[in-house]
Amino acid sequence: MNYPTNLFIDSPKSPLQPPTYGNQITILSIDGGGIRGIIPGTILAFLEAQLQKLDGEEARLSDYFDVIAGTSTGGLVTAMLSTPDEKNRPLFAAKDINDFYLEHCPKIFPQDSSALFAPAANLVRSLSGPKYDGKHLHEVVREKLGEKTLSQTLTNIVIPTFDIKNLQPTIFSSYKVKKDPCLNALLSDICISTSAAPTYLPAHHFETEDYINGKLREFNLVDGGVAANNPTLVAISEVTKEITKGNRDFFSIKANDYSRFLVISLGTGTAKSEGKYSALHAAKWGLLGWLTSDDSTPLVDVFTQASSDMVDFHLATVFQALHSEESYLRIQDDTLTGPLASVDVATEKNLEDLVKVGEELLKKPVSRVNLDYGQVEAIGNKETNEEALIRMAAILSKEKRLRDMRSPQGHAAQKK
Repeated sequence: MNYPTNLFIDSPKSPLQPPTYGNQITILSIDGGGIRGIIPGTILAFLEAQLQKLDGEEARLSDYFDVIAGTSTGGLVTAMLSTPDEKNRPLFAAKDINDFYLEHCPKIFPQDSSALFAPAANLVRSLSGPKYDGKHLHEVVREKLGEKTLSQTLTNIVIPTFDIKNLQPTIFSSYKVKKDPCLNALLSDICISTSAAPTYLPAHHFETEDYINGKLREFNLVDGGVAANNPTLVAISEVTKEITKGNRDFFSIKANDYSRFLVISLGTGTAKSEGKYSALHAAKWGLLGWLTSDDSTPLVDVFTQASSDMVDFHLATVFQALHSEESYLRIQDDTLTGPLASVDVATEKNLEDLVKVGEELLKKPVSRVNLDYGQVEAIGNKETNEEALIRMAAILSKEKRLRDMRSPQGHAAQKK
């Protein structure tokens, strides 16, 4: 499908004024993980509810974050939170995300009615093509996001994908699109692409065209988890490049001054620490073994989880080294077992159980990576994730008010 990418409609502006009028740069990041997107969906609903307590029921997450980043299922959530509706407000409130997942996941990932023959059926599908045809995903994403493009989001977004023709990441970024109109793809195409997990959903092909320059660009994309299942570092890098280029929306910061970043990074859960697989079993696997094991695809599990953990390990190290631990909140559950750890077991029971996982995760203590052992451990002050989010909500609200007070536009809007 060809469509214009240089005809930039004035995109609806987020009520959040540029960082140059505040003290911090705010980033929200959401991992990939299929149906496990329900877990961050639960966390986001809680955070938005806290912001509404402070600033009114119309408050939305896109009003507070300079950048929302998401990969795969996190990319879909990112679009839901930042795509404007007919009133130029977010298409979805955070509380509506899980309702969307509960309604549509069983249709995106239809379950084999015969549990007895399911493993064999999965093996056959893995050999003959993607496990799912992606038709319902494509239909519902196009229906919800319509003709909205990357340049029209309410706040800046960053969504990684991977181009299998060029064998390199393709990052759909609100910052990059200003200089490369060919990146101004339909948000529906971007979401379908970043969700196209190898062996699970088909790769996605589309084209964009810059009518002024006559430039055509082809995309051959799969799941962004191939490149960055945890997109937090990609989001920080996009902002950092803008700062070094002298973008006037940002204040100048010293090298490695991570204290000016406020980052909330949400995982989608991972298998219990003692392991989902063992070397004794993996040592016997050939191609088929790596592609299918019970209700999962080991190869995909390995590279997506490794990607997420390495980003968290890097950021935790940097923020701790620069004494900015309080500015980085990573919420992740590493105790999932059985179907809960899958990306596609979309039974009613499993989806409802994932909601409970998210609710229980709020009550768990804030955890950080132990830099000596690489394992996640509860921090010493015994603050829960729920308490940390309440604290973060207060900071976000204060930051927004500060920018409104300092910004000429924000000040004028307040007078109205």
